[in-house]
This record gives sequence, C-alpha cells and structure tokens, in this order.
Amino acid sequence: MSDLSTPLADVPGVGRPAVRALAEHGLRTLASLDGADWEELSELHGVGPAAGRRLQAALAEHGGTLQHPPAPPSGTATVTRGHTGTTAKDVVTHATEVDPAQYVESLGARRSREGRFLLELFGEATGAPATMWGPSMIGYGETHYVYASGREGDTFHVGFSPRRADLALYGLVGLPRSDELLERMGRHRRGTGCVWVKKLEDIDVEVLGELVAHAWETDPGTC
Repeated sequence: MSDLSTPLADVPGVGRPAVRALAEHGLRTLASLDGADWEELSELHGVGPAAGRRLQAALAEHGGTLQHPPAPPSGTATVTRGHTGTTAKDVVTHATEVDPAQYVESLGARRSREGRFLLELFGEATGAPATMWGPSMIGYGETHYVYASGREGDTFHVGFSPRRADLALYGLVGLPRSDELLERMGRHRRGTGCVWVKKLEDIDVEVLGELVAHAWETDPGTC
C-alpha cells in the first residue's frame, strides 16, 4: 500500500466537515487529491484554507501536490541545513537504505532512462550522494524544518521523483533566481515546493542543472 493511499480522515488536523465535503465528491484518499485543483476544492462548504494547507503538506511528504495549492502563512516554517533526528510522530517519510540506482532501474523504460539522467545531473550539480526518501523520492543533502505550531522534521535539500505521470523536482522554487531559470527551462507546472515536468524532452536540461546548482548553493530559509 503506498503512502498516498492514506485516508483523508487520517490526515492530522483535517476536520470532519472537510473530510465529508471531499468524500461527497469522491475524494477519500491522498491519492485522489493528487493533482486536484485547490481553487475548485476551496469552493466546497467545510473545506477551508487550514485544511487545504494540511492536505498539501501531507501530499508533499509523499511526492504529491494540489494544483494552485493554498499559500502558506508567511513564516510558517523555518528551514535550516542539516538534520537533527527530531521528527514529529506523524511524519512517515524518512531516508531509507534502498539504493536509488536500483530503484531507478526498476521503473518503466522511459522513467528509468530519465531517472538515470537525473541521478547524474543532480549528482554533478550538488556533489552529494543520492538517498532514497520514502518509496519514490530521491534526495540530496538534508534540511530540518520547524513549523510555527512546533511540528518539525528532517527532509532533503533538493531532489526528484520519477513518477509515472510526471517527473517531480523538489527544492527549486522560492529561490532568488527560481522565476528566471524556470521561465528559461521550458514547459512545467509549479506546486508548493515542487516543479512538475511531463518528460525531459520538454525542458532545457542545462538550465535545469543550473537551477539545481543554484538551489544547492542557496541556504533554505522560511516557507
């Protein structure tokens, strides 16, 4: 069972009115919300910004996202380089011992080929080893986040996930040169903390490498 199969009722902080309203529209798990348009969901009675942010955070932990996700409040989290080992009990995505290269080889032909290319690109841009986080995310470096609520955890600095529908690229938005480089990079769509690409042929991979290097050199701040 994938992490995205988590029932919405089990996502911490999401109230019953929101769960009921989403269920009435056939949305009962995180997987069913992946790629859904928040601007449409926010029109449902009982589904407010707080629920939207918690659902987006849960999706992001498993490599998913809402389209047009709710903006987090300013200063919601402080992010610093390095890890502490202190993580909230409900955070289920952690670094694993799985070999990223072996994981990539287990994918379908196109995603396997793209995964090998991204392993090389991210490795060259960061100079860091690749680590599997959860079942499908490949990360480089480590950061620690602390939300205003006190909830905290460790995650990776930059990374990617060669998912079946899209390539997810993490840690590349909200940086000094993000808008400039993403405009030059080519066809993509953005989520909170994530960039989605259908296939590598749609983008300029040299610009992607420049963006990854920029993200690696930029200290994380608040989000």
